[in-house]
Amino acid sequence: MTMHGGRRGQAERDAITVEIGYALCSAAFAAAVAYGAVAGPALLFELPDGVERTLRVVGAVLAPVLFVARVVSVLVRFRRSSQPSQPGRTKPDS
Repeated sequence: MTMHGGRRGQAERDAITVEIGYALCSAAFAAAVAYGAVAGPALLFELPDGVERTLRVVGAVLAPVLFVARVVSVLVRFRRSSQPSQPGRTKPDS
């Protein structure tokens, strides 16, 4: 059900599906890049054990947090953009 009481059309369901896919893919990419940037030096260089462990843990904590934040921000932005700007109006040129 939409906010106006009607059912969602196929185009709207498709747009939501595409947006969810985009949110998940872009979040996975951002999380992987963040993990690589933080934990990468620990994997590439010979570092003291404490530093290596710290970088891996920080990367492992940062990546899922960034993943969730990216998914939420994309989906919230999509939800806001799909709502009419003025109550009662469904098209921008109405």
